[in-house]
Amino acid sequence: ASVVNELKIGSNFKMAVLTRYDLTISALSSSQSFRGGRCSTWPTQRRRIQLQAGRGPVASAGTVSETPPAASMPQKAQPAPFKIPKSLSEVDNGKILGFGAELAEGHPGFADEAYKQRRVDICKIASKHEIGAPIPAIEYTAEETAVWSYVMNELAELFPAHACSEFLASWRELGFSPRRVPQLQEVSEFLQARSGWQIRPVAGLLHPRDFLNGLAFRTFHSTQYMRHGADPCWTPEPDIVHEMIGHVPMLAHPAFCQLAHAIGVASLGADEAQIWHLTKCYWYTVEFGVVREGGGVKAFGAGVLSSYGEMKNMASGRAGLREFDPFQKQPKMSYSDGYQKTYTVLDSFEDGAAKLEAYCKTLHVPLSDEVRQAVGLA
Repeated sequence: ASVVNELKIGSNFKMAVLTRYDLTISALSSSQSFRGGRCSTWPTQRRRIQLQAGRGPVASAGTVSETPPAASMPQKAQPAPFKIPKSLSEVDNGKILGFGAELAEGHPGFADEAYKQRRVDICKIASKHEIGAPIPAIEYTAEETAVWSYVMNELAELFPAHACSEFLASWRELGFSPRRVPQLQEVSEFLQARSGWQIRPVAGLLHPRDFLNGLAFRTFHSTQYMRHGADPCWTPEPDIVHEMIGHVPMLAHPAFCQLAHAIGVASLGADEAQIWHLTKCYWYTVEFGVVREGGGVKAFGAGVLSSYGEMKNMASGRAGLREFDPFQKQPKMSYSDGYQKTYTVLDSFEDGAAKLEAYCKTLHVPLSDEVRQAVGLA
């Protein structure tokens, strides 16, 4: 799924912020970042850090910027020239915005050749996966497991007070262990039993259209590689930590899935301006959304739930709240100056899904009976 100041990840937002989606690898370091605020006890100065299982090279901070397409707000659609997939097999998972060893200079693993080769090996496994086949297991190293353990333990301290009840229920049921990195196949089976969704492995940041189209078929594209160990709480793109901790628990909840599905359906046949708008709708809900609960607000967005710093920022009350309205132009996605200053709030997931479904009807993109049946609208 993009580099910042003191991170905040994790946005598994497999959608980098691009200008007309024309991305070069060198531009990745200056496009939208997946932030994952520093953990409570991790050093804030750049230096080598000893993990339980090994060392990582020096991590470096970066900056982010955004130059959105001229038309952020969708216009009334003409029957689009974009092919509408009739099944998941027609959703391309090969348009990767950055892959394997092609890391930008600001990436923590840029100078670590062993890490880059490890990324290449894992990405190749994902790229060869065929729909319907079991997802190959990754044998995570001791150092990778140490990274997972550190981040999970840090975040788990904040969940009881700041995560929404739906997340907490799924988190308890999943029972992730800090001593073992979850495998996509077992998690996909868990989701299929709870919400009817599934996981499809992907080699990196997926093109926005393809990622959103996947949601229409109740499929979440997930990376399998681990962030670099130099700074466990910082990553310039989605990784297995962000996917498992930030996204998976919410994908087990049917009402939340209805919201994500509505964004996916709206993306089918959408033009570029509409895809850009839907990308922002996804960002401000699935990644950084909060929901009213118990007289306050609780986090449900993966970019908040997988980020110690972002969760603390949300809980501080310093940031404002804005009601979600997909009919309105969404704010610019630019976070070079720190954590979110405003969070998008929902009264409920059902309410958010209803708004998105109403918006979808205004796009006037005709869906065939075959497609409607495939995405569960018939």
